Formats: sequence, C-alpha cells, structure tokens
Amino acid sequence: MRTLGAALLLPVLALAVLVGAAGPAATTDAAPNKRPNVVVILADDVALMDFGAYGGEARTPNIDALAARGALFTQYRASPLCSPSRAMLLTGIDAHKTGVATIPEVLPAEQKGRPGYSMALERGVLTLADRLRAAGYRTVMAGKWHLGEAPDEMPQAHGFDRSFALAASGADNWDDRSYMPYYKDAPWFENGVEASLPEDFYSSRFIVDTAIRYLAETDQAKPFFAYLPFQAIHIPVQAPREFVERYKGRYDAGWEALRRERHRKAQTLGLIPRGAPPAALPQEFRPWTSLPPETRALYAARMEVNAAMLEAMDFHVGRLIAHLKAKGQYDNTIFVVSSDNGPEPSRGDDSVSLAAYHRLTGYDIGPGNMGGRGHWGFIGPEWAAAAATPGAWFKFYATEGGIRVPLIVAGPGLAPQKVTSPAMVTDIAPTLLAWVGVDPARSSGKAITGRSLLPVLSGAAASAYGPDEARAVEVSGNSALYLGDYKITRSVPPVGDGQWRLYNLARDPGETTDLSASEPAVKARLLSEYDAYAKRVGVLPMPEGYDSQTQITRNIGARLLGNYPWLYGLLGGIAVLVAVAMWLALRRLLRRRAANT
Repeated sequence: MRTLGAALLLPVLALAVLVGAAGPAATTDAAPNKRPNVVVILADDVALMDFGAYGGEARTPNIDALAARGALFTQYRASPLCSPSRAMLLTGIDAHKTGVATIPEVLPAEQKGRPGYSMALERGVLTLADRLRAAGYRTVMAGKWHLGEAPDEMPQAHGFDRSFALAASGADNWDDRSYMPYYKDAPWFENGVEASLPEDFYSSRFIVDTAIRYLAETDQAKPFFAYLPFQAIHIPVQAPREFVERYKGRYDAGWEALRRERHRKAQTLGLIPRGAPPAALPQEFRPWTSLPPETRALYAARMEVNAAMLEAMDFHVGRLIAHLKAKGQYDNTIFVVSSDNGPEPSRGDDSVSLAAYHRLTGYDIGPGNMGGRGHWGFIGPEWAAAAATPGAWFKFYATEGGIRVPLIVAGPGLAPQKVTSPAMVTDIAPTLLAWVGVDPARSSGKAITGRSLLPVLSGAAASAYGPDEARAVEVSGNSALYLGDYKITRSVPPVGDGQWRLYNLARDPGETTDLSASEPAVKARLLSEYDAYAKRVGVLPMPEGYDSQTQITRNIGARLLGNYPWLYGLLGGIAVLVAVAMWLALRRLLRRRAANT
C-alpha cells in the first residue's frame, strides 16, 4: 500500500530514507532550482470528510486529484484550535514551545504573557519559511496568519519574502471589515505594513491571485515555498452565488441524515471499522424535525453555502495548479493540503451581543442574499457535529471531531497510497525539510518535536511512531493523548465537564464508551504519559471554573474597551444613571413605608 517505486524515487528522497536512522537528510549540494518547490494549502475549519476524496458532498476536483496521485492520510491529528495548529504546522514544534499555546480570544488572564502563551511566535522559533529561505528558497504567503497581531509579528519577521496576511482569527470574505466585535477592523498586512483590500475582493480568489503575483515578482532562479492559508470555511461562511446554486436542496433532509450518510461512507472508505458505533452527540443537539419548516429551510441553505465556499476554494486552488503547469513547475512541486481543526459549531442567532453587533455593522443572518456580501453565514453545532462524522463533537475540543482532519501530500516521486499510520501536525515541517534536503539541526533555533513521515511515504517504515510512543495535544484545557489503540481525552465547559475519559479507538473511533472503570491500569498509564508531556512542553493549568465561552465574552468586553475608549465614558454614564434610578426607587420605597407607619 505504501510502496514507492525505486525508479520514481527522487535522489533526495532516497537519501532521506537511507540516512533516516542517523538523522534528517542534509543534502544541499544540488542546484537550488532543481530542488522541489513546496506549496502548503491550509483550509480553515474543514472536517475529515469534507473534501470529495474523503467522501464529502462538496465538489473539490483539484484537491481530489492531488489525493489521487499522492498520499491520503486517514489518522492525522491537528489541534482543536487554529493558531496552535498553524504554529505547529509551520514550525514542527509543539505549540506550547512556540508561544502560541492557544488563541487570544480564549486566553485567561492567569496565562497571559507566560512562557508559551505570548500569542505570537517567540524568539528562537523558526518557521518553514525561515529554514527554507536560508537554504536558498524564495518564500511567499497569502491568507490568514493569526500568529501575532503586531506589525513586527507578521510573516515578514518569520522568513517570508512576500506576504499579505490577516492577523485576526477571521474576517469578511467580500469586504475589508471585521466579522466579530473582538476586532475593530480586519487587520491585513502586506510585508508587515497595514494594507487595504481591492474593491473586487473575494478571499479565496485574492489569496491565489496574490500568491501567483508574488511568485512572478521573486527570483525565478530559486525554488519556492508558498503558504496559502485560506479563510474557507471559517465564519462568516460566504460564497459566490454560482457555487451556492449547485447545492440547492442537497441538505434538505437535515443533519441526522447527513450524519448517517457520512457514517456509512466512513465505513466504506475505511476511515472507521465496519460496524463501529456512531459518535456521541453534544448535549445541545436539536432534532431536525423539532424545528419549524422555515428554520429548517434556513439551516439547509446555510449548509449549501458552506459546501459552496469549499468548492470555491478548490476552484481557485485549481487556478494555482494550472498556473504552475503552464510554467512547467507542477511536476516538481510538493503539495500539502490540510485543515487546522474540525468544523466550527458557533451560532450567529443565539447571542444578544452578537445580534447587536450585526445590527450595528449591517450584517444579515436571514435568508436574503445567502452567502453574499453583507451576509454573516454559519452552520451551527448540529451541522458541525454531522460534518465531523465519524468523529465526536467539533472544533474547540480534543475529541476526534475536533482534531482528526484531512491530510493530503503529493509530489515528485510519490506513488498513490493511503496512509493509515498515525501522523501529527508537527510532522509536516520535518517531512518537508527532509524531502528537500534541509537539516534543521544545522540551525540555532528551537528543536523540532515532530517526526519526518518520509520513511512511511517510501515504505521503509510502517509508522513514524513506535507502539509505546505517546502523542499528545492540549489547547486551553482540551486535551488528548494517544498510545497504541488507546486515547484519553478531556473537554472543558461549556460542552465538556473537565473529566478524563478513556477510549479504544480501534473499536470505538466515535468515542462512545468510556473504559475508565473497566481498564483503570491503561488509563493510569496514559495519564502518566500526559503528565510527562505537560511538564515537558510547559502546559499551564486552567483557572478554577474555566469556561471557554465565558472567557470569550470577557475578552471581547475587554477588547471593546481598548478599541473604543469612549465606551468607558458611556458605561460610566450608564452606571451613574442606574445608581440614580436605584437611589430614587429606594427613596420612594422609604417614603411609602414612612407614610404607612
């Protein structure tokens, strides 16, 4: 299944495999323009089964074609939130050692500014761009950054020759504006300088246009590294009308039907064993039939836009591929396609504060102009749980629905294959560096913690991890550790309860049966491994009673006061008015009592 024909194997790949036991390959003697180019495509909030190659409903022919000619991973894990995954993907280092252990939106005051929790890449943390530029590559990126918000924390400070980067967790896909009250505006930076967007902006088209322009502007004699972190399919879910129309009626049967459909496909495609029970549902899951017809129609339309946004991204990925083919560069380019975490469960119709924000900014969440300019699209927790099938739950949580995501790798000399052995987000950087012949040990940066997957891709090894080697992730208390067939996981409120649970993923990939009581020795072993991991990477404990949704609300409030200082005066005035009203009411009450005595 993983055999790679010797006649097709690039010399550098062969060397990487042969010397793998001694350490990463370090071949820099070849002419720079003979080394493979590297393209990393990162989708946002895309579930394991969203791409067509994994059984999804969206039409993604270009990404599917890469999967057909390369490696499709079925047991790859990221982190449950975007920034830690991005930090690990770009560096190969555990997020706690990069400075981006979580995202600013959920960071409690007790962790702010602590080592590993600076919310920006810290000193000594080298990215793929840093390492590849030092090896003679030109480096470009366009899209979502979210690894620091200050100008000197943008990509140009981390190895990129050209960059057009969004510092925030997201932004509007049609206009130059913020999508949530945490951000005053959409903080886009070009080469570290605040920049505006073009009038005809649509995020996926703009990202590809910018990457192509940067490749034309940089030294053609050098190989290139291009990083394209798309906004699709992050909130606000928006897509051109011509793509949306293609999915009319596709989701009318509701989220339970989609969940059953994807569960069947997962078994057919070998993503889970035959007969594996379906994943557990979150508590707030609403039965489709409990909604009135107009609400069902609205939610079905939202999911149509979600699929359309993914197809639009794939369409523009196809434009990049066509450009590389026209330039004669496609055959010598490595492609990585993945997602940062599972699907987004947040709703836009159940928050008073968000409703007020929508009114102030002119956003619409109704059926009009669905997916178009001014429409704030979302899918909500039920669709997210269905999309995350066969995993449990969704983004924010270290359940399988939150961190088991797609990974596709294609490139010169790589035979079509399905990779069923484990892989982690920290493994991507060392794999790419080994493939192109760059030894990270030659730099003075922090040590990479991930593993090269080249021995697996070549067929020289069945797995990059031994049977007794644990793999772990942690983001804001949401934690998971894998060892062999077993996994322990812990989820914090509001959906979780903070308790550790034990699962055998070989039999129960949906995490339906907690084995804590029946296999206490196994759980104790995994808990010990997790404690060692947490100590090794510097995981900080969560404050007592931590709730991620409550923390987001607090942080938005604090950020609003920072963004709009006049709010202090307004709130002060409101407080005075409330105090006066209370005093007048109390005085009237006392007068009534005095009159009655």
